[in-house]
Amino acid sequence: MPMITIDNVSKWYNPTFQVLKNCTTSVDKGEVVVVCGPSGSGKSTLIKTVNALEPVQEGTITVDGLSVTTMKKDLPKLRSRVGMVFQHFELFPHLRIVENLCLGQTKVLGRSEDSARAKAMKMLERVGLTAHAEKYPGQLSGGQQQRVAIARALVMDPICMLFDEPTSALDPEMINEVLDVMVELAKEGMTMMVVTHEMGFAKKVANRVIFMDAGEIVEDAQKDDFFGSPRSERAQQFLSKILAH
Repeated sequence: MPMITIDNVSKWYNPTFQVLKNCTTSVDKGEVVVVCGPSGSGKSTLIKTVNALEPVQEGTITVDGLSVTTMKKDLPKLRSRVGMVFQHFELFPHLRIVENLCLGQTKVLGRSEDSARAKAMKMLERVGLTAHAEKYPGQLSGGQQQRVAIARALVMDPICMLFDEPTSALDPEMINEVLDVMVELAKEGMTMMVVTHEMGFAKKVANRVIFMDAGEIVEDAQKDDFFGSPRSERAQQFLSKILAH
């Protein structure tokens, strides 16, 4: 059974604006799938449906065998198991870094303060930020804050990770420090769906690439097939522009 299944999903923001159109795909355990496409194509909306941050009107979504689309009361538990990293870091500015990492563990998972702190420090070490544990988010660079956001997701022991354009708000020199952490996660076998324009990352790490346009999945192909010979003219146009520089 795939870790994530998206089956015939459609979503409208109002009766006249359909943002997702009959989207169907799946992500196997340990697979890394990159979702790309032009702005406004529905990429971010699609990935947010996986943990019900965006409800859908048609279709079904399952994560590890659980139906996301029919689940109501267990959504916080589901979201704790599906790590999410956003474009903007969404850290609590008034809490120290280590406190940002402990909050979800104690409130959602019921861990003790001591075990939550031990787990937080372990994950901060994993992303290379142990020395910054007692600082506030505003004292860190954008790249460091995004690495904290990844660590905050990892302390919850997620079964999969969703990334919604995690480097698009960063200065160019900070992008690699975040991508390096993501590459390591992929090597360790984390199941990942990543919305990104970083085609170098996609070439290096992805197993498959999903290309979206106007709310539809236009291509869903193995990485080498997508970059080597995309089937659709729209994907060819997209790649010619994004890989030209």
